[in-house]
Amino acid sequence: MPSPIAAAFGAVLALSLALPALAEPGRLTIELNKFEETEESGCRAFFLFRNGTEMTLAGFEMSLAILDRNGVIDRLLTIDAAPLPAARTTLKLFEIPETRCDAISEILLHDLPSCQPQNAPEMDCFPLIDLVSRTGAAMVN
Repeated sequence: MPSPIAAAFGAVLALSLALPALAEPGRLTIELNKFEETEESGCRAFFLFRNGTEMTLAGFEMSLAILDRNGVIDRLLTIDAAPLPAARTTLKLFEIPETRCDAISEILLHDLPSCQPQNAPEMDCFPLIDLVSRTGAAMVN
């Protein structure tokens, strides 16, 4: 029979694994959550934007390079994820046309053409960003 401390630790660990990941305060986590093949011979990417900052981002565009299984750039995409409310998690879906999901090895966030807090000028958001992938493709910058 486990000790009360071990049982309590196990319960806390189980609860923490069951809860969705929250953004670290002051950080913007961009999570590639899953891929889904589409009938149009493309790939749909599900992104979670966990905005742990105190800023609503009225403008947020990402320029992405999609790399194939050989590490070669297959295509470039610019996607608009705005708005991203402060202290919230937002789900956004994006189509990657003419690309099979299993052909993607990596998604490179190579530029942020727009990162604009509401009622404020554009800013450099790269220092605030954490990238996560729950797919077979890595998210890198």
